[in-house]
Amino acid sequence: MLSYNELKIGTMFKFEGMPYEVLEYAFLRMQQRKPVAKTKLKNLLTGQILERNFHQNESLEEIETEKQPITYLYSHRGEFWFCDKGNPKNRFQLSESKIGPAAKFLKPNTEVTALKLDDQILNIKSPIKIDLKITETPPGERGNTAQGGNKTATLETGAQIAVPLFVNTGDIVRINTETGFYVERIEKAKE
Repeated sequence: MLSYNELKIGTMFKFEGMPYEVLEYAFLRMQQRKPVAKTKLKNLLTGQILERNFHQNESLEEIETEKQPITYLYSHRGEFWFCDKGNPKNRFQLSESKIGPAAKFLKPNTEVTALKLDDQILNIKSPIKIDLKITETPPGERGNTAQGGNKTATLETGAQIAVPLFVNTGDIVRINTETGFYVERIEKAKE
């Protein structure tokens, strides 16, 4: 059993019969009040986000998930298709709500990790950083760049992100899938 102060980001537990993962955690201690753990939780079955405070008299049942490597194949109309690693015949489909915001950075044949509980896939963990090619971006403009400058770029997966002005169409950039931000340019486009 977990105590309210043992919760941290990434902890998975059962609450009201449903599996949840902690997305945000803050420990609050106010004057003359009992301490509280303020959390933002994600329901692993439905993808619903919930904000909940836990008090010191509450205890939660921790769950152990099984990790299985799988391969992303393709997406079609909000359905994302995967297969077991090394076994492309064993295909299955997951909805975009179950995968989360990292879905827009998945490209075909990317290896991801499935989190399973009782042989049911709860969630997909994609690599934290992924390299993608820029398919379209406007040319960088000269001018006031003392504070740096950003422009919008479209990636090969169709996602749009902000990149620095020196990044051009055809460049390969590294993206953080958790935040959705540009990290660095990996390879410059061959001209």
